[in-house]
Amino acid sequence: MRQRLPPALRVRGFAFLWTALLTNGFATQMIVVAIGWQVYTIRHRPLDLGLVGLAEFLPLPLLALPAGQLADRVSRRRVAVLASGIQVFIVFVLLAITAVGPHSIWPFLGVGALNGVASAVGTPAQRALTPELVPTELLQGAIALRSVAGQIGLVAGPALGGVIFAIEPLAVYAIAGALLIAAGAATLGLPRTMTQRDVEAIDRDSLVAGIRFIRQKRVLLGAILLDLVAVLFGDAIALAPVFAKTILHGGPVVLGALRTAPSVGALIAGLLITRRPLSFPAGRTLLLVVASFGIATIVFGLSRSLPLSLAMLAITGFVDMISMNIRATTVAVLTPLSLQGRVGAVEWVFISASNELGAFESGASAALLGTVRAVVLGGVLMVGFAAAWPRLFPALSRLGPLDELEPEPV
Repeated sequence: MRQRLPPALRVRGFAFLWTALLTNGFATQMIVVAIGWQVYTIRHRPLDLGLVGLAEFLPLPLLALPAGQLADRVSRRRVAVLASGIQVFIVFVLLAITAVGPHSIWPFLGVGALNGVASAVGTPAQRALTPELVPTELLQGAIALRSVAGQIGLVAGPALGGVIFAIEPLAVYAIAGALLIAAGAATLGLPRTMTQRDVEAIDRDSLVAGIRFIRQKRVLLGAILLDLVAVLFGDAIALAPVFAKTILHGGPVVLGALRTAPSVGALIAGLLITRRPLSFPAGRTLLLVVASFGIATIVFGLSRSLPLSLAMLAITGFVDMISMNIRATTVAVLTPLSLQGRVGAVEWVFISASNELGAFESGASAALLGTVRAVVLGGVLMVGFAAAWPRLFPALSRLGPLDELEPEPV
């Protein structure tokens, strides 16, 4: 039975990490769909959804560099466990808010900020664990599996969260809390002794080493910035409560389905990559999938049919998984192990900026232009970015197959 597993999952430490990611992703998405519905129901304002995303993002720029330094100096396992503990505390806060009955978005803004702290502290360490636990030849498959773990939870989490929330809102947070405790326990099962890292002096040069490394490597900079601008302007999923309730005339179950659809597409793509890692030129593929994301977003924005909307969101998830795998594998392979935490922290700022600030931008654009116009415009911008990027970052467009990448010197 063990021999049937993907090679990376045969590594005991990575199997524990994969389990933690699976349960954490499931719990997180159950919480996201519940908070989204509660926030939108209070005042029926799309902008409120964006404000929650903004509150979650704000701690990250402040904590990213110290968190990256922490991940490169102490046990990454311990840092990840600490972040899990903060997430469990957040669930207890949400239980209390829901029991009292929310009448203002302010408690949810506070929860978003606290979750931003947990993300800023824990994510660089957690992401840096993958290249530390598996050999380089298994890295692309391991990164795909890492994403698959999250996507499995994403597929079931929003839909199940929507159904449970419709029956009993408190039950969503109680179940999510139990899953987060399980994720923390799996993280504790990671090996205690990790690869030894050189001890550097704590100074400004050490603190900004991740920024300097990314800035010097144009391939990395181009890939990370493309993800930032594309998702910042083109991802419409933050407006799912508006589409579910106002445009598609559904309830929490429809909202859960909309949030699940991208994950279904991403899960399919991730499983394909684990079986057959990408072997064609990565740079051109990256630009193609970003443009495809934009086209599917345009169709979703114009759709008034639930099946068509779900199909378009599934396509966005499929191509986004390919984009993520190319970017994450490139970063992981080219970055020396001693810099994984600091480079990962900077990368996570960009990823979160595209997600959380993207949610704020979506809410603000919808309030200014209208929901449909904002989504369609975002899709058009994504296609435009994909077309312009070869001129801005020619090295990225020439990037070859991922299995030909080699680590860069510090």
